[in-house]
Amino acid sequence: MSQDWKTRTKLVHDGIRRSQYGEMAEAIFLTQGFVYPTAESAEARFVKTGDDEFIYARYGNPTTRMFEERIAALEGTEDAFATASGMAAVNGALTSMLRAGDHVVSSRALFGSCLYILEEVLTRYGVRVTFVDGADLDQWRAAVTPETKAVFFESMSNPTLELVDIRSVAEIAHAVGAIVIVDNVFATPIFSRAVEQGADVIVYSTTKHVDGQGRALGGVICGTRDFIRKTVEPYMKHTGGSMSPFTAWMHLNGMATLDLRCRAMADSAAQVAKALEGHPKLSKVIYPGLASHPQHALATAQMGAGGTLVTFDIAAGKDAAFRFMNALEIAKISNNLGDAKTIATHPATTTHQRLPQDQKDALGITPGLIRLSIGLEDASDLIADLLQALEQA
Repeated sequence: MSQDWKTRTKLVHDGIRRSQYGEMAEAIFLTQGFVYPTAESAEARFVKTGDDEFIYARYGNPTTRMFEERIAALEGTEDAFATASGMAAVNGALTSMLRAGDHVVSSRALFGSCLYILEEVLTRYGVRVTFVDGADLDQWRAAVTPETKAVFFESMSNPTLELVDIRSVAEIAHAVGAIVIVDNVFATPIFSRAVEQGADVIVYSTTKHVDGQGRALGGVICGTRDFIRKTVEPYMKHTGGSMSPFTAWMHLNGMATLDLRCRAMADSAAQVAKALEGHPKLSKVIYPGLASHPQHALATAQMGAGGTLVTFDIAAGKDAAFRFMNALEIAKISNNLGDAKTIATHPATTTHQRLPQDQKDALGITPGLIRLSIGLEDASDLIADLLQALEQA
């Protein structure tokens, strides 16, 4: 496909594989296996699989391959591997490349399940992990050594919307030959420019903005062809973390409107953040698109937008936060994000509930903190709903 195509064109047309029937819409191949014309061709395919040849759905599938090619083209990487969930992507990207004795440096502001992989899973198998304040470049410089195999971070942290300077951390990591793995969910594939800023591997939970309608779990690992096919694919196909063809088909359909949806959500998020900033019941409003955000300049340079999430702290604490959430009429209480519906989440008791209090305190996850994922509703309706709910907080 043409590399000159703009984003919206790629989202509609890249990665198309048509059958002999010439179908307009992407076909869904609901098969776990494939027929070989001869025993000799089966032998040859197991020795080396061609670009348009498949062996078993756990290894690859025409529908899944269309999705991988389309998101790789969007992200600007050579290849991609689609996974069963976002956490399968994080686990696969890290575990496929690491061995006992390897060293990883990670930002400490991470989603709870990402922390579990780094704190519990990798260390169980002898991988050394060092955590740093992701926004502090001096801490990255001090922690990364010639023994460091990889660095890992969320480009925008969950839930406090703290940014990591991708370009600067990549320079630190590459100086010692370490691979830069970026969880880019909050930045979205639309606002991300992680590859040109130095990221080697990008992971997404496609459950979020890519699906965008709360239908299916999915994930993807994007990187060089060698990393995807020689490191990630052998690990994923043997451990069973591959995406289902039906999910890939839903994601392909969702991607056609991804750019439109993410930009509309970000526009509404900016309006919501401005409307909430300075509210007497809030101790702070966190949104990278606001000039008051300490990393506003970095967000503008790195993403060109503030993103689709707004976080704010209800000063009176947990009980007031619960009253606020229970009073919402449009926004829904859930723990997902990137949905067409606006979602309110209380991280301290849900997504980050397992963390001890001192760790929550260090990450800024207070009892009154609310993470708001902005959907596709009218911004004025959302603002009215939020303001009336705050009156009851």
